[in-house]
Amino acid sequence: MTLADLGATVIKVERPGTGDDTRTWGPPFTERSTAYFESANRGKASLTLDIADPGDRALAQELARRADVFVENFKPGSLARYGLDHETVAATNPRIVYCSISGFGSGPGANLPGYDFLVQAVGGLMSITGEADGEPLKSGVALVDVLTGKDAVIGIQAALAARSRTGRGQRIEVSLLTSLLAAMVNQTANASLGLVPRRMGNQHPSIAPYETLRCADGLIAVACGNDGQFRRFAAVIGDCALADDERFANNPARVTNRAALVDTLELALAGNPVQHWIDVLTAAGVPAGAVGTVNDGIALAERLGLKPLSQTGPGYLPQVRHPVTYSHDSPDIEAPIPLPPPILGSHTTAVRDWLAGPPDAHPPILKENQT
Repeated sequence: MTLADLGATVIKVERPGTGDDTRTWGPPFTERSTAYFESANRGKASLTLDIADPGDRALAQELARRADVFVENFKPGSLARYGLDHETVAATNPRIVYCSISGFGSGPGANLPGYDFLVQAVGGLMSITGEADGEPLKSGVALVDVLTGKDAVIGIQAALAARSRTGRGQRIEVSLLTSLLAAMVNQTANASLGLVPRRMGNQHPSIAPYETLRCADGLIAVACGNDGQFRRFAAVIGDCALADDERFANNPARVTNRAALVDTLELALAGNPVQHWIDVLTAAGVPAGAVGTVNDGIALAERLGLKPLSQTGPGYLPQVRHPVTYSHDSPDIEAPIPLPPPILGSHTTAVRDWLAGPPDAHPPILKENQT
């Protein structure tokens, strides 16, 4: 979807009759499929092929011969019997950038099924998520899937840049596990030093105060990333001497004495509601905010002029827009109205006709509900 947002013609190959599994991952359902499917499939054409059928398999192979980029997330090695593995595809299309996405790589983990929740568990993310005395918890979204998709886009772009210099394509591989370990950054670094990262609720293992604190009517999120911000925090709550207390004078001391720090801060914050503290802390340059819902986050982005949502057409689910803005207008990037998430097989006839034509023909201009 990100590549489509950036101007690529994306043809999604799906199973006839059923299509992508996420078309049934609901509720909530839309008129055509599910919110889950539609959140990740705008800008794509849907081509239904049964690659076990010789005729359809030949069409898939022809599509690979014409493509700039081939993205697959089959179990490693399983596409070879269909002539759609990297070696076979590259033999007829040496400029192909072939991206393989797996759960655990193409080595000893090739036969392990990879799902986001499973990788959050075995990769360590759940072990550092949740309250210290509670059960390990997954992230509230399929975060590893999303991060892996972004890593795949980065790898594809790098491979395309290399191809522009060398004329050669290449295979790139990305796995859910490696993307997760990279995304846990400081926690993975801590583990590499022999430490065992642990659950700390909303607290940060290396910064304080960088957590939620209780006020008169609820929780406020405060993120003091340096000593200057903490000094201003202390002044706002009416206790300037707090920043000179040897227990709290610098970040390492505050982390060491976090329990005493939290007790002191919450005692001061208890006198006023969350919104009061947000107002005065923000005015003082101290990062602070309420713990809101996803709807609150969308509303905040709208108030700040960030335009978080876009439309693909009447009757379609609003889309969370491509998150990057560009200083120069381009007809290929951030099209004002991207192709809506496709109905299963809605572009099959157009793509089949193209594949039956001359190999140097341009892909068809794809439109909503084309058949």
